[in-house]
Amino acid sequence: MNTVELQQKTFLLLLVFVTVAFGWILLPFYGAVFWGSVLAIIFTPFHRRLLAVMNQRQNLAALTTLLLCLIIVILPVTIMTISLLQEGAIVYQGIRSGELNFGAYFQQIMGAMPPWVTNVLDRLGLTNISELQDMLSTGALQGSQFIAMHALSIGQNAFEFVISFGIMLYLLFFLLRDGAALSIRIKQAMPLSMEHKRHLFSKFTTVIRATVKGNVVVAAAQGTLGGIMFSFLGIQGALLWGFVMAFLSLLPAVGAGLIWVPVAVYFLFTGAIWQGVTLIAFGVLVIGLVDNILRPILVGRDTKIPDYVILISTLGGMVLFGLNGFVIGPVIAALFIAAWDLFSSSKEAPTD
Repeated sequence: MNTVELQQKTFLLLLVFVTVAFGWILLPFYGAVFWGSVLAIIFTPFHRRLLAVMNQRQNLAALTTLLLCLIIVILPVTIMTISLLQEGAIVYQGIRSGELNFGAYFQQIMGAMPPWVTNVLDRLGLTNISELQDMLSTGALQGSQFIAMHALSIGQNAFEFVISFGIMLYLLFFLLRDGAALSIRIKQAMPLSMEHKRHLFSKFTTVIRATVKGNVVVAAAQGTLGGIMFSFLGIQGALLWGFVMAFLSLLPAVGAGLIWVPVAVYFLFTGAIWQGVTLIAFGVLVIGLVDNILRPILVGRDTKIPDYVILISTLGGMVLFGLNGFVIGPVIAALFIAAWDLFSSSKEAPTD
């Protein structure tokens, strides 16, 4: 091994070491860094228009874009989160006091079922009411307790939250101002052909914008509509259930029906016919169609990722990265597909 090769390998080892060390340093605030980068990608087109209007005044355009992001994204999300945690704490207290008893609700449904349905469930081993009551009550209690405890932990870790929030805003400002130059430097450093770099960067930004802009808007619309209908029907904790429906709407092929369908069934079996029919009609004709109308408009067909891949990658991402995973999972899946497409196309033999 000559001196030049030794120097190159040593430098590569140093490069890997300092890169891993830098990532390790950022790890405690990876959420702030991640969402600062995501918001910068989403708001970059608007920032470019502001630059043209403001005669390329970088600082003013970045500050204006940051303020807009605060007004239309961050402040509403913060207010909604605080309200949700308060609602979760109320539901938790209702379950503990016995005011909300999901086991009793299940028993009412079982009592209203026809005998043939009961016989089928008995053969399947699903008529052990006491066990199912305990399971439903315990599950509801644990879920609401989780939300209530998170409300307490947020209050206890308010200082850490403020620090992360400040880092996100600080990083967002500089990514908006210097993002174009930083993107060019990253592209230059990547040891790939210009065509491959252009394709991968385009896929990365497209999927992030489509996932956040499309899925979040669709989920917010379905959750809001579901929460309004629950409130109209007098269901306690409408805000909490609306948030759960919005969360489930992030998952393709699952959706808000996991919440409103059982409630509609409960209404029908307990004699509240008009409430059940109204909820079913609203769920099918309004909540169910929101995805079919809004998602093509907001997302389009740019991502070109099959629905089953989006579902699996979203679930896996959320298991590994929490709520951030609903963006990280599809992005990794899209880059995986794009990288293998590039690899397979590069291996194809040229035709004469």
